[in-house]
Amino acid sequence: MIEEVLAGMTPGKALLWTLAVFVSVLVFRKLQVSAEISRLGSRAPKISFQLPYALDFIYKGHIANLAHKDIEFWAKSITAAGGEANCKTAELDAGISTRVVLTKDPENIKALLTGQFADYGKGEPFHRDWKEFLGDSIFATDGELWSRSRQLIRPMFSRERIVDTEVFEKHVQKLIPLLGGSTSPKGSRVVDVGSLFFRYTLDAATDYLLGQGTDSLENPATRFAEAFRYVQQRQAELFRFGVFSFAMSRTEFRRNLKIMDEFIQPYIETVLSLSSDELEQKLSKRETFLDALARFTRDRQVLRDQLVAVLLAGRDTTAGTLSFCLFELSRNPEVVAKLREEIRSRLGVGASGQKPSYTDLKEMKYLNAVINETMRVYPVVPFNVRYSLHNTTLPRGGGPDGRDPVGVRANSRVIYSTMLMQRDPDLYDAPGSKNYFDPGKWIPERWVSGWSPRPWQFIPFNGGPRICIGQQFATIEMGYTIIRILQAYERIIALPVSGKDKVEDPVLRFEVTLSPGSELNCVFVKEGEDYARSSEGVGRA
Repeated sequence: MIEEVLAGMTPGKALLWTLAVFVSVLVFRKLQVSAEISRLGSRAPKISFQLPYALDFIYKGHIANLAHKDIEFWAKSITAAGGEANCKTAELDAGISTRVVLTKDPENIKALLTGQFADYGKGEPFHRDWKEFLGDSIFATDGELWSRSRQLIRPMFSRERIVDTEVFEKHVQKLIPLLGGSTSPKGSRVVDVGSLFFRYTLDAATDYLLGQGTDSLENPATRFAEAFRYVQQRQAELFRFGVFSFAMSRTEFRRNLKIMDEFIQPYIETVLSLSSDELEQKLSKRETFLDALARFTRDRQVLRDQLVAVLLAGRDTTAGTLSFCLFELSRNPEVVAKLREEIRSRLGVGASGQKPSYTDLKEMKYLNAVINETMRVYPVVPFNVRYSLHNTTLPRGGGPDGRDPVGVRANSRVIYSTMLMQRDPDLYDAPGSKNYFDPGKWIPERWVSGWSPRPWQFIPFNGGPRICIGQQFATIEMGYTIIRILQAYERIIALPVSGKDKVEDPVLRFEVTLSPGSELNCVFVKEGEDYARSSEGVGRA
């Protein structure tokens, strides 16, 4: 019987039978995966797509990123999933067993970061995809590797180390004159604060980590800074394309990685040339982050991976926050006046202004309101990811009313957005209520008017066991920088982007971290100085 069938089988029929069997296997596997999820919990509303493996959705996301419309794209994708009007958790059920869950629900985010910490981690897929850039560092590992990294780095951000603000003072004194624009009679007073702050924080971070800054404030075109920027941009693109990233070239990515490593390696070799006694002796002098790290490990790769991870966190997050903060100050002169009065009453302004201490930075309420509001509206890690380490659930988002637990199979990607959550109107007082402030707008007054965020609804530094260990360092650097700038300048004036005739909301660039996607043009004016805005052409100094 079988012989007769095979004898009468033409190549065309054989191909059709093969395809039929293949499709049947795929359908069976899809049903099997769906059954597994159903046994774990409910399904979340589904994001629609047309092509296999959601290729059309991935492409639309890429186009949105190029147009700096990420926040609009992801907000609409989640909110309107399954035809609903106000969805908080959604899923992209692409492929056979590939499924991504997206959430802005604070209860789900809390579960990911603390309540079900053992169920979710960075995951092996993330570790593998990011290994060339971040290696086995604290940001790319789980379990014992992550725990060892955290124990290694934690002492570097102890209170005793971060109260020394001289590393900031050194570089902020180079920054302040540059904020004044060109000193040439025909030069422009307009400066792009985004560009300056990314150079400033790179200099401060490399000085703290390595004992020598990159001096990018004086020399903007440093190879290391350019390479570091490119690597982050390409890594973000590789992540967004997911399973299809294998088709993307990594040649330029690896060339820039090599430039980064060639910059870092001489510092590592220098510190490893010191004996244990010599490293101990440096404790009595100024010890760098790398010096301290080398007292605990002599492994070159470990030193390199942790340096890159802390540089990413210490440079880009602070630079982004400072950029958006100063630009918002330039659009809100009443906030500048109130903040400067707080600075004047406590520390003084102008040439007689005192340097702020750790205590000053902690106790200045309006300063902290300004910083917190910036981190609320512009969280520097607007989207983050966890992988399910085994079969588990998320607390809610499934079922007809969205309150049932969502089933999550092992090795599923869960993307959560602090930006979408922190801007969600449903988490704030209703319009017309006593403590209402528009959640979509930058209004520091909310923090000093009786309002405070509910638990897990404001997490600029994440939360739970993986909470950022450098958060105190970052907030101190930001506060110190803002104070020193406003001691030197009385006013900040916002100007439009080149080619525009009015000041608009800042363009947001989503890569590994959030950064400005266009110029943030400002003019800084000293006390008693006249400035005629109409006479200033828009162009960076």
